[in-house]
Amino acid sequence: MQVPTDQVVTSFSSKSELGLHVLNNWPTVSVVFVGYASGATANGLNPPAVGVGLLDVSNSDAVAGQDPTNPVTFAFGKNYAFRRTVVSVDEKANITYTPTDNYGGNNGRSALLGSNGLYYTVGNANNGNAATFGSSSNGTFPDVTETTGLEVVNPLGSSVVNTTIASATSAEVDPLLEFTFPGKKPDKPGKDDNYRGITEFGGALFFTKGSGSNGIDTVYTVAAPNSLPTLANAASSLIKVVPGFPTDSAKLTGGDFTPFAVFFANPTTMYVSDEGSGDSLDTSSHAGLQKWVLSDGSWQLQYVLTKGLIGVVDNVTGSDGPWPAITTVGLRNLTGRINGDGTVTLWATTSTSSASGDNGADPNKVVEITDQIAATQLSQVGNESFITVAGPVYRTVFRGVGFVE
Repeated sequence: MQVPTDQVVTSFSSKSELGLHVLNNWPTVSVVFVGYASGATANGLNPPAVGVGLLDVSNSDAVAGQDPTNPVTFAFGKNYAFRRTVVSVDEKANITYTPTDNYGGNNGRSALLGSNGLYYTVGNANNGNAATFGSSSNGTFPDVTETTGLEVVNPLGSSVVNTTIASATSAEVDPLLEFTFPGKKPDKPGKDDNYRGITEFGGALFFTKGSGSNGIDTVYTVAAPNSLPTLANAASSLIKVVPGFPTDSAKLTGGDFTPFAVFFANPTTMYVSDEGSGDSLDTSSHAGLQKWVLSDGSWQLQYVLTKGLIGVVDNVTGSDGPWPAITTVGLRNLTGRINGDGTVTLWATTSTSSASGDNGADPNKVVEITDQIAATQLSQVGNESFITVAGPVYRTVFRGVGFVE
């Protein structure tokens, strides 16, 4: 189905957007993701119609006048804003929109509907800005706090995009999160929470950071008792690294661990997709599909599935001739299904490197693999290999992937 482009669109340039999350609560099924909707303007003029290719909306303000220095929102000679909007599609193809003022100047990447009825979104850390822009002398620019990282959002459920946002509709979780490393200055708040994949399991949130030179590229959760934060306790909730996952500075790991999405086969078995560094000759030991097992309260990496995936080269031909050769270097968004025979089938979208020079913007694929849940060594699953279920297709990229039973 086509999502109405006069209501909400995506951004061409971002490779990490449009994670899909499916809530299977039959007979109700909801597919949730984050897009962009045109909002109000600082000068009161009518905003432009939303449309693909209008501008790079991922760098635009989310609220008119949010950042007076932002050149993108002045691209048309006026100060336009594009609401980062949570989109929900039900089993009858009905669409509802929840606009937010989050992720101004950067992109919301993924959203899910929590078991408590609240949305949770993750996104880019706004180029490290965690500041409040004060009102200008003529009142044009409102007081708006730049929000980042993990957000709690109260669903509004409008059938059309509404530029009006009621007060207290979203809140940032652990807004002053920062890490200090030995011999180094503390990272600037807002740079450490550059999140992209998110899931809920066992009444807790799990999300990832896998890019940027600040903070820790690893898997995170929200500490109890606020594992599913609310608007009221978001600021007091604490984000922590999941025990057993890397705690080294991203500057030191140098792209060797770039997690993207998480899927649980059971309470003690977690799969993590890793996109690789983006190089066609990636030497990362983690790129592919990682399998982690919980032991004595700490997660341990068992093996990484890469057969039929890493290093596979695809050639695509379009109306204007052949596309540059595309090499698969890892995985991004991830979903799965637990089978009755002790296996789990997983689907993921691929991360690519290309001779075109724009890694990740090339046609990519949706791939599938089935793993033995009880296996703990790669030698036990030597025959497991990725197969392609969709793509590559000329002028098409696959971003999110979800499974509906």
